[in-house]
Amino acid sequence: MTKTRTKTKRWKRVQWAAMRVLLGTVGRASTGVRIGYRHGFDSGSMLDYVYVNKAGGFPVVGHLIDRVYLNAVGWRAIRARRELLKDVLRKEIAQRGGAGAGVRVLDVASGPGRYLQDLLAEYEPGTLHVECRDLDRAGLAQGGRQAAERGLTGISYVYGDALDPAPVSPAPDIVVVSGLYELLLDDAVIAASVARLRGMLAPGGVLVFTTQTRHPQLEFIANVLPNRDGVLWEMKCRPVELAEQWAAQAGFAEVASRRESVGLFTVTTARR
Repeated sequence: MTKTRTKTKRWKRVQWAAMRVLLGTVGRASTGVRIGYRHGFDSGSMLDYVYVNKAGGFPVVGHLIDRVYLNAVGWRAIRARRELLKDVLRKEIAQRGGAGAGVRVLDVASGPGRYLQDLLAEYEPGTLHVECRDLDRAGLAQGGRQAAERGLTGISYVYGDALDPAPVSPAPDIVVVSGLYELLLDDAVIAASVARLRGMLAPGGVLVFTTQTRHPQLEFIANVLPNRDGVLWEMKCRPVELAEQWAAQAGFAEVASRRESVGLFTVTTARR
């Protein structure tokens, strides 16, 4: 039995090594794969490309690889998560009397923040205020260029650490944490972040955060795809009940969650 397990592990290591070589050579014909190797498959720049969902790369072969890549279940779920996030944010804005009330949104790990740009474009200029923060300067610069090209006002890009956030004045009505917590392996770090972000909110404000509850390709990702730090990308799935428990323990009220249509992520709202 032990010998069988050893052979299985050895064979898997060979398989993963072969996949890394294949993806790092032939796979680079795909624009998405090249972005992943340049910025990290977990980076904001990568997610921005996934959101656009338009296959690119070398003619024919590169486009075919890229389309398969963009159709992976994880990326489909992330696009569905984006739509759910926008729906949740629209409802939160409406509850505050609409964007005309000067609703302030802070995303503490936004990357380029394309989904926030899309949301902002739905409202009259100058009535919704969005601040995008990230540690990825390239993603922030990319987002700033995109917003300028679209002629959007009321959105700013600021370098900042999501786990050690600087205060905002006036305090935000809505704080968003999308796609960050599943990258963190220590539950205590997430619980502390949830509690810290509660203190940043305006009275009656809401924290909106995502949780990855399952992913059928975790083993492949952890053995093949490098993250933004250049090491293999390891993620952790958690039950949404645990995420809701962290919010309740932090003192939030009216904690509720919804699941996106693909079924890998939930979006939780927690009201101060």
